[in-house]
Amino acid sequence: MSEKKLGLLFVVSAPSGTGKSTLCQALLKERADLVYSVSATTRPARVSEVNGKDYFFVTVDQFKKKIDEGEFLEWALVHDHYYGTPRSFIDDQLARGADILLDVDPQGALAIQDKYPQCVSIFVYPPNWESLERRLRTRGQDDEETIHKRLSNARHELTYLQHYNYLVVNNDIREAMNDFLAIIRAEHHRVCRYSEKFLCLTK
Repeated sequence: MSEKKLGLLFVVSAPSGTGKSTLCQALLKERADLVYSVSATTRPARVSEVNGKDYFFVTVDQFKKKIDEGEFLEWALVHDHYYGTPRSFIDDQLARGADILLDVDPQGALAIQDKYPQCVSIFVYPPNWESLERRLRTRGQDDEETIHKRLSNARHELTYLQHYNYLVVNNDIREAMNDFLAIIRAEHHRVCRYSEKFLCLTK
């Protein structure tokens, strides 16, 4: 017996410098059926980032217009820049049975959970605070003021942990990815993902 099920939405959050982007890229290579949800942002693109692949890079005016037109499932102002999740993409992919990987800040994660109660939320964190600070400094992307701001925001983001289903500690990228893949497999086997008809509980 078989049943076509809706796709699952995996919502992942992490403080800056945790290695979340590297982890997400590794997961997408490992699972070809996993679809990445591309967010829109007003922050400048980094050297290695591609418009439409990493983010949709837009101006503040363009972003605000999309807000007014109701194009975002959620949006937030983070680190002085706007970020938003396109609504239609999520709905279309879930309807066709695709699993979606959504990278979003804790504010956005709460909004997503409110609209999609069946989503799976995962918080990624380094093994310790010293490791996080070291990663922020050695990657060479931010000045001292920005580093302090990101560390302050990280402390605040930790207060959201109680709202997540899982915590993945990213000490080793391979171990963190295996933990994430185990979560995906387990979630697909939860009884609540199947209909009563499929389980032969009703005629």
